[in-house]
Amino acid sequence: MIDQLKQKLALHTPKTLNGVGPQASVLIALTDNPAGPEVVLTRRSRLLSTHSGEIAFPGGKRDATDPDLLFTALREAEEEVGLCPAKVDIVGPLGDVLSKHKLQVRPYVGIIPADIELIPNLDELDRIHRVPLSFFLDDRRHHTDKIKFRGMTHYVPAYEFEGDIIWGLTAYMLVELLNVGFDARIPMKVRPEHSLSEPDLSC
Repeated sequence: MIDQLKQKLALHTPKTLNGVGPQASVLIALTDNPAGPEVVLTRRSRLLSTHSGEIAFPGGKRDATDPDLLFTALREAEEEVGLCPAKVDIVGPLGDVLSKHKLQVRPYVGIIPADIELIPNLDELDRIHRVPLSFFLDDRRHHTDKIKFRGMTHYVPAYEFEGDIIWGLTAYMLVELLNVGFDARIPMKVRPEHSLSEPDLSC
């Protein structure tokens, strides 16, 4: 499965935004578990002022000293879950997305050792999930969110894993990973920020 992912992403041309405005990036880390890859997700601390209690990929805003967005994703993953950048085999980026706070977010896909120890930074997180990729490929969705934007309706899957709901921007990036890397064919419209209309708030 990992080989298939690498082949697919090597041929993929991700959609990018114009780079104007604040930027961020996340790391979609997959373990190289022989029994099947796992997706690393985090639960943000309920004490945080924004996105508290939400499920997300490790990541965050680009600092002025970050040379590029890949560096940002790896730096944030190390800060949040103790993931050493040298342990990440970067496969490539997926399409940029716009967060509800108008952050331009670039996801990077990376492969990490299955036996690596990940430790949550309790100032930011209170849980780390390792979700089998098969769980998402089987499309075991909890429900489908219906999001309207300028006369268009977007349907975004939401998943429940061990009591936590995986939804919104995180779920959207997951679906792109599944569709591009594994031919999952989960229906998903082009996001507004990649249409000809003016970018607006995301889900």
